[in-house]
Amino acid sequence: MIKVAVVGGTGYTGVELMRILARHPQAELALVTSRGDAGRRVAEVYPNLRGVVDLTFQPPEPQLLDQADVIFFATPNGTAMQYAPALLERGRVVIDLAADFRLKDPQVWEQWYGQPHACPELLASAVYGLPEVNREKIKKARLIACPGCYPTAVQLGFLPLLHQHVIERTGLVADCKSGVSGAGRQAQVATLMAETGEGFKAYAVPGHRHLPEIRQGLQALTGKPVELTFVPHLTPMIRGIHATLYARLREEADLQALYERHYAREPFVEVLPAGSHPDTVDVRGANRCQIAVHRPGNGDVVVVLAVIDNLVKGAAGQAVQNMNLVFGLPETAGLELAGLYP
Repeated sequence: MIKVAVVGGTGYTGVELMRILARHPQAELALVTSRGDAGRRVAEVYPNLRGVVDLTFQPPEPQLLDQADVIFFATPNGTAMQYAPALLERGRVVIDLAADFRLKDPQVWEQWYGQPHACPELLASAVYGLPEVNREKIKKARLIACPGCYPTAVQLGFLPLLHQHVIERTGLVADCKSGVSGAGRQAQVATLMAETGEGFKAYAVPGHRHLPEIRQGLQALTGKPVELTFVPHLTPMIRGIHATLYARLREEADLQALYERHYAREPFVEVLPAGSHPDTVDVRGANRCQIAVHRPGNGDVVVVLAVIDNLVKGAAGQAVQNMNLVFGLPETAGLELAGLYP
């Protein structure tokens, strides 16, 4: 059994990790940490895990983490990079669900996250944990940077088109909507139910932290710069990402067949039948991305619709998918989760 530690177990992604790992057939949840809830039982803080996780939150002391083979960091940006060098030296696998190792340029990281990087020497060796792109590299990795939720949906949506060079690299648009859980569990006026329940708004239009990550990922697919406009929106729902993506075709292609071929062997990407409109409710609780591709009026603009659960395929589920690859387990182990409906 693989022994697992979760650092930051009281956030939304932390509790999702516990929910998934507790039923994983080849992983043992050995340690869960929390500064604020140290000493309290997990089931006391999260009654939904009563009878499922029989652990007490521990303080995030480095020596406690040595009991685990793999350490998941479900922590705020800037935390994992404080622990990673020592853990890697001691032979542990580090999987970070935050942004500490996603960007390859430390200056770009500092620009978007407002602090210098604590271990820029590790950025080159960190593997970006999008299995549909980096599966073979992930298998050999010891430091994995899990993609953000928006970047997961956007990259999976654009990937087949860029891979086959059938769209222009300029003028790409990602018009994305997210549920409020994407903002985390900390108390914020902007995400109170009374503030969001009857509203719908864009935010961070001048620049969102996920923009350089998406651009970096799309550029890696093409080997050339891409021009992308990314506009996120906050919707009055708890879970889910809906990405509506626009691109201009540069050559004729059977788009439906292109997507079906590209994702034919991917266990967690489902291309819906032609004419479909994916719904975030259908992927709630599942480690799955559903995609539909359209060509309105048979013109030269392609519209791709991609939906994920931001807490699962956009965070905890994808992190476990990466763990499975690193340890040579079936990629679907512990993740064969049907969506929650309604």
